[in-house]
Amino acid sequence: MNAPDPIPVTGPDLDLMRDALGSSTLSHGLRRLGDRWTVQILMGAFMGVRRFDDFQTRLGIPRHTLSQRLKALVAMDMLRLHPYQTHPPRNEYRLAPRGLAMYDAVLMVWDWEHRFGEGDFPLPRRLIHKSCGHAFLPKLSCDACGEEVTMGDLAIRLRPNPRLPAEAAADTRTPRVPIEGATLSLGLRLDRWALMIVIAVTLGCRHFDQLSHVLGIGPSVLSRRLQGLVEAGLLKVTPDRDDQRRRVYLLTPASRALFGYLTTFATWASETLFNEPSSIAPIHRACGKPFTARASCSHCHARLFPQDVTFEMEA
Repeated sequence: MNAPDPIPVTGPDLDLMRDALGSSTLSHGLRRLGDRWTVQILMGAFMGVRRFDDFQTRLGIPRHTLSQRLKALVAMDMLRLHPYQTHPPRNEYRLAPRGLAMYDAVLMVWDWEHRFGEGDFPLPRRLIHKSCGHAFLPKLSCDACGEEVTMGDLAIRLRPNPRLPAEAAADTRTPRVPIEGATLSLGLRLDRWALMIVIAVTLGCRHFDQLSHVLGIGPSVLSRRLQGLVEAGLLKVTPDRDDQRRRVYLLTPASRALFGYLTTFATWASETLFNEPSSIAPIHRACGKPFTARASCSHCHARLFPQDVTFEMEA
């Protein structure tokens, strides 16, 4: 049974929400790593893909796009080049510590794709936790108490971070990965704006004008985005019970399931990319501690690390 959408404020404070989302580590992180190709490259790297031609063959990424993304990931120190032959010189791409730290979010993408995707991406069929010896599903858990967490278990506090203002999000100190807005299975446009719409609805925005104000998206662009998310099954739209002229946008099971990815990605961006607290500050009601998102093993409940997990591909 799905938890109800959390509503952090009554009649949401739209200015506060705008400032918190604009200065969030989630928004700033998605500006740098918010497109489908980049996520697929990182997932491929975790699956052991290292060489340019293997990335291109396994993932089906156009060569120019792949070259551009790999260069950006190396510049961000997500991947590092390692020579494997000298004549002619050839390099392979291996995950750097900053890239390895993104494992929680990568596991959540794997889980979402297996539940709601259409199998277009060559993902492992099964994950095995070597520490306990069992196949597992990654579960979202609280780092403070270790308990599994859903959206309904959290109270959200919004605290804008003046050190990450929205207008500085394209700071050239961290190279930005260009975004194309390519389509994933289920029609999800895994770019910054689609995911920011989902998180805005999660935080309590329900109407078109609220979303436009909070996200700063023009009406025509927002209209197309919302239509695409509804058609993809990531949002549902119903008439407002109090005003039939207005429409209400709500989450679906597929967009609720993105919560694990969004929270683990925001945690990674806070800890690894920016070294700044997020302006979206959840509290785990059960333990009363600030919520730091981790991925844990569904069998033994231990935190998951790349070196402790193996996988099986389809036969």
